[in-house]
Amino acid sequence: MFELIYPDGPVPEIPHPVAMSAAERAGQEPRAASDTSLSEAADGIGRPRREYFPVIAPNGVVLGRATRAYCHSGAKPLHPVVHLHIIDRYGRLYLQKRSMSKDIQPGRWDTAVGGHIDFGESVIEALYRESSEELGLTAYNPVWLCSYEFESEIEKEMINVFAAVGSFSLSPDHEEVDEVRGWTMDEIGENLGKSLFTPNFEGEFVRIKDSLLALL
Repeated sequence: MFELIYPDGPVPEIPHPVAMSAAERAGQEPRAASDTSLSEAADGIGRPRREYFPVIAPNGVVLGRATRAYCHSGAKPLHPVVHLHIIDRYGRLYLQKRSMSKDIQPGRWDTAVGGHIDFGESVIEALYRESSEELGLTAYNPVWLCSYEFESEIEKEMINVFAAVGSFSLSPDHEEVDEVRGWTMDEIGENLGKSLFTPNFEGEFVRIKDSLLALL
């Protein structure tokens, strides 16, 4: 299974703070690039914590950290995410309809659980956090299927794909997910290429469909 390899010491912020634009630096206190603790609480004057993702090499070595905004800016630093496919014993694949408030692919059907790995997290820690936050799902045995790079117009991700088999009670967070429902494999196949699903899901479904069915 793909793993993240964090260094023993601090890692740089990417891009280096001196390379940020004035707008990006607005409201941010100056600090050394090596000031890179694994987690950051709100600062002393009440500003919220900035969200950081690990920037990685293809082999999982963590090279630095970058904000969500920078990772989605078109600069395309490689950063890791997790996906969880939920399939029941009848072969129905559960998909989530992305909230219209999402900044990427709002309103489209997508993998049941998907999200970024925060800086300092392991792959499995992020998987359980995301499944808990999005669907209230914490009791399951994930099966790793594959890891691969995915590139869109704005970002480049290392996607770590897992599956869970069974009948689960799902409680979607409606700030993240509009709804969740089971789809037959035929239903999904009939709707590919019709802008109903995210492009990422469509490509991944073709890649892992046989592996999902082999779990039944």
